[in-house]
Amino acid sequence: MTTTGFIENPQKKLWLAAVKPPMYSVAIIPIWVGSAVAFSQTKSLHWSIFLSFLFSAILIIAWLNLSNDVFDSETGIDKNKAHSVVNLTGNKSLVFWISNICLGLGVLGICAIALLQKDWTVLGIVVACCALGYTYQGPPFRLGYLGLGEFICFVTFGPMAIAAAYYSQAQSFATPAFAASILIGISTSIILFCSHFHQVEDDLAAGKRSPIVRLGTEKGARVLAGLTASLFVLTVLFILLGYFPIWTLGIFASLPFAYQLVRHVGEYHDRPERVSNCKFIAVKLHFWSGLLLGLGFVLPQFF
Repeated sequence: MTTTGFIENPQKKLWLAAVKPPMYSVAIIPIWVGSAVAFSQTKSLHWSIFLSFLFSAILIIAWLNLSNDVFDSETGIDKNKAHSVVNLTGNKSLVFWISNICLGLGVLGICAIALLQKDWTVLGIVVACCALGYTYQGPPFRLGYLGLGEFICFVTFGPMAIAAAYYSQAQSFATPAFAASILIGISTSIILFCSHFHQVEDDLAAGKRSPIVRLGTEKGARVLAGLTASLFVLTVLFILLGYFPIWTLGIFASLPFAYQLVRHVGEYHDRPERVSNCKFIAVKLHFWSGLLLGLGFVLPQFF
């Protein structure tokens, strides 16, 4: 291998880490689950709206990721983060404007849905999601530095996102969609929760009171175990209450990822170099549990 090739390969890996392709499942899964629940209730799916919402959600997540890199660069919390987009480009202003373009295009997509349906409810929910998402890292709020990031994540990617996706298909709200949103909100928050285990020192230096800074890594690992178990306990509860069809028990097929996550963090919670990959295990759990949950609503319509 040439020296140039050796240099380019690590650079490529840094860019992949910065772009975070797996993280875009947090945009896909709420739209999928909300639309799947709507399909189970209405027996129809508006594909053009579904695809438009999906594309818009991906753009909005791109805005969130890029703008968070910009805001973190201003506090110095990312000074040791080689895969920060701002650190890779050395151009904070460029990253900021690209993020705003992504936001604008994403909101335009939602506007198109609203115009098509002559109903602004979905747009209102999405704009509220974006505003709340901004408060996570954006000045002067920076609520993530107060340890409120997981709560924001739960609300925006759970109840609000799924309510918007469901409404875009059914033009109404329903209890099964709200119940499903609790699970997706938890599984999404788990990803953010896991991202703190390996950066306690950097968080402390920047004055960020993340849940792991407040709890400590050992107690944080126990909280993670409880949150992860709740996905399966709540599924059974919602089936018993009649909110979920029995087919949603398929979510238990994601148990191997849940076990892997809890075991990995339980063993390496205080070893930053070993626990740093736990958020990617959490992404797998979020994706597969969400995919299977949605299928649990869709499949009964065909059998």
